[in-house]
Amino acid sequence: MAVSDAEDEEESAREVLARELQRLRSVSGKSLAQLAEEVKYDRTYLNRLENGERLSRREVMEALDRVYGTGKLLVGIWSLARRGAFLDRFQLFVEYEAKASVMHKYMMSMPGLLQTEDYARAVLTSAPTRISEMLVEDRLAARLGRQELLERSPLPSVRFILDEAVLRRPMADRKIWCDQLVRILEAAEAPNIAVQVLPFSAGSHDLMGGSLSLLWMDDGSGVAYLEGNKSGDLIEDRAEVNQHWLSYDRLRDLSLSPTDSVAFIQQVMEASSP
Repeated sequence: MAVSDAEDEEESAREVLARELQRLRSVSGKSLAQLAEEVKYDRTYLNRLENGERLSRREVMEALDRVYGTGKLLVGIWSLARRGAFLDRFQLFVEYEAKASVMHKYMMSMPGLLQTEDYARAVLTSAPTRISEMLVEDRLAARLGRQELLERSPLPSVRFILDEAVLRRPMADRKIWCDQLVRILEAAEAPNIAVQVLPFSAGSHDLMGGSLSLLWMDDGSGVAYLEGNKSGDLIEDRAEVNQHWLSYDRLRDLSLSPTDSVAFIQQVMEASSP
């Protein structure tokens, strides 16, 4: 699907969701205040949903479905709108990434910027719903194409913090897995790239919910991108970005040094060799 198609889908789904929320409340005869009392969400927040200004969260749609007796209707429409919004926000993040001079990433999964072709293909074809070979190739090309960012001129300064969980979930194909570990070690040798491992022994931290990317531009501006399973949130507010930077900075202090991280990955690779 082209980005423009995704944007059209998002706009359509947003509009449908907003209109349906307005229609259901009108049919029910409820005021915003009455609805807010029943679902336990602020009336201003509900009004923004009806105006299409917010997409909200799944649990809000579930609560509204219960109140209106609409089964999973609103959840279904919201899912379509959310999918389109994710694609749109991720595309904007990719545009920022292409201009960033500094990238700091904490990853709960193998970074797309470091994936080998075989590893990326295995991930893209692992979903329970089968997708066409053409779509796989398109997504593969897009993912591998992003890796050119690591070698552009001038070189960006890049730091990857890999959660130990990333290294403890090998591919079923041992060769693909070992080749992927070699790729990480090769990247760690680049003068502009640092790789660190956050060990399980570091304990809990406030970024455990997903991956985080921090990007800084030459003009000093920055953005953050929080990514979970099939969802993402681009943050452009400077104060919020700074808060995530502080979280990342603490995480870096808990991680193994780049030298010790390379030794750790080498040990994992030796234990995984076929």
